[in-house]
Amino acid sequence: MTKRKTVSTGSPYEPIAGFSRAVRIGNVIAVGGTAPLGPDGKTVSPGDAASQARRCFEISALALKELGASLGDVTRTRIFLTRLSDWEAVAKVHGEIFGDILPVSTIVQVTSLIDPEWLVETEVDAVME
Repeated sequence: MTKRKTVSTGSPYEPIAGFSRAVRIGNVIAVGGTAPLGPDGKTVSPGDAASQARRCFEISALALKELGASLGDVTRTRIFLTRLSDWEAVAKVHGEIFGDILPVSTIVQVTSLIDPEWLVETEVDAVME
């Protein structure tokens, strides 16, 4: 039986909703919906979707590292935006981070996220070789 490993990043929402930031089973890792929260649990860069996306990917990178992976192992990203007009600024951040990795990616607009200050939420999937 493959051992399940989980990571918590201290989000105040993890214990309320009963979820882990990331789960690794075998060589597959899923990093769940990651919001732009600072270490203090507060929203970073209100009004700046690009900075929020960067923070989301930083959190994901830390979770991957804790599970023995890196951004280089990412195979899929999902980006949820509350303002579709932010897609290009957020896509540029994605390109800076993943331009050499080239995971498959999806960007969608959503009506809202849990906190109205969040303009972006991300997910990443990774497979370790």
